[in-house]
Amino acid sequence: MEFVEPLWLVVATALVLFMTPGLALFYGGLTQTKSAVNMMMMSFAAIGLVAITWALWGDGIAFGDTAGGFFGNPSDNFALYSMLEESPYGLIEVGFGATFAIITTALISGAIADRAKFSAWMIFVPIWLTLVYAPLAHWVWGEGGLLVEGGLIGDAVGEAVDFAGGLVVHMCAGLAALALVLVIGPRSHFAPVKPHNVPFVLLGASILWFGWFGFNVGEAEFPDESGLNVINTMLAPAAALVAWLLTEWARGKKPTPVGAASGIVAGLVGITPAVAFVSPLGAIILGAIAGAVCCFAVDFKYGKYDDTLDVVGLHFVAGLWGTIAIGLFGREELIGDGRSGILLGGGFDLLLAQIVACVVTLVFAFVATYIIGMAIHKTIGFRVAEDVEEAGIDAVAHQTEAYGTLPTVTAGRD
Repeated sequence: MEFVEPLWLVVATALVLFMTPGLALFYGGLTQTKSAVNMMMMSFAAIGLVAITWALWGDGIAFGDTAGGFFGNPSDNFALYSMLEESPYGLIEVGFGATFAIITTALISGAIADRAKFSAWMIFVPIWLTLVYAPLAHWVWGEGGLLVEGGLIGDAVGEAVDFAGGLVVHMCAGLAALALVLVIGPRSHFAPVKPHNVPFVLLGASILWFGWFGFNVGEAEFPDESGLNVINTMLAPAAALVAWLLTEWARGKKPTPVGAASGIVAGLVGITPAVAFVSPLGAIILGAIAGAVCCFAVDFKYGKYDDTLDVVGLHFVAGLWGTIAIGLFGREELIGDGRSGILLGGGFDLLLAQIVACVVTLVFAFVATYIIGMAIHKTIGFRVAEDVEEAGIDAVAHQTEAYGTLPTVTAGRD
């Protein structure tokens, strides 16, 4: 029995890593044929760059000895050398944490599809992981981080609750996506684009749902918690899928396969922070609201900002809702410390802690990403030339295309 826990964490790590190729299919199917390979390559580049950065210093920043609650010591366990000698089991936990960092970073890429330089993306990824994701992970999950007990904000307003990444993963990715979109500007033809491969979209969403069981159940500490996390990870996206399709119908549209896939993602995102803290009925309610709200939210961008694949409308909005929902109907016996949602008889303390954590995440993730993105954009440039965008990034940047024979390309370099 002693081997069961590490063995399960290995399986969970593999499941979460598999989510990023699933995301590549989801994003690749949604984008145009001429840039599908580039879209998928951005996810795969994130796997390589984030894994290395996380092993060298990212894990130390997230979980090392705190420096005033702002970040962990990056030299703690640099390159995992000391852990190799002192705690080999801990390497599994480092790997599990790396998969979270990978999928979070890859999520951002969907917002800047069709127009971002691959070279700029390769530079952005390790910088963003080091300066944004890892510090925020320390604030929410690190010992002594700003938003937990012992941290400056956590002690002032109460510890924020985020089981698997409503703040650290989804709000962070959605806000970073919004910042980059505002830095690099809209596509030359900013208009709705039909997905080039709907089966890819459905397959990618299915892989994401499959891998999400590792995401939400990986760090469950007790069998009872595992059971709750499993059923909530099933129910919330199911409710969101149905709610999205009904909302499309109510708006005079046809229920679409892309809507079904998007509903699944909205429900998965929404339940992520709350999966261990709400009842199955709560998960259904949370998922249904996420599906309906995000169905409207993805249309908000038109005339405002060009979030190509709706990273803001899905991940920021559903992540925000799921995090706040804990303060509404989170259950005392699941959260502990005598705290519960305000709709279940709890006081305002938990909801206040959740709101403050969301505001802190919003300001930090957006501002920090905007500064990083602008620095790259003003030096090497973050977007391709217009002729490259028109010709298709696949042929120019990667000398390949998703289907058929490589055409003759006269556009400039990426």
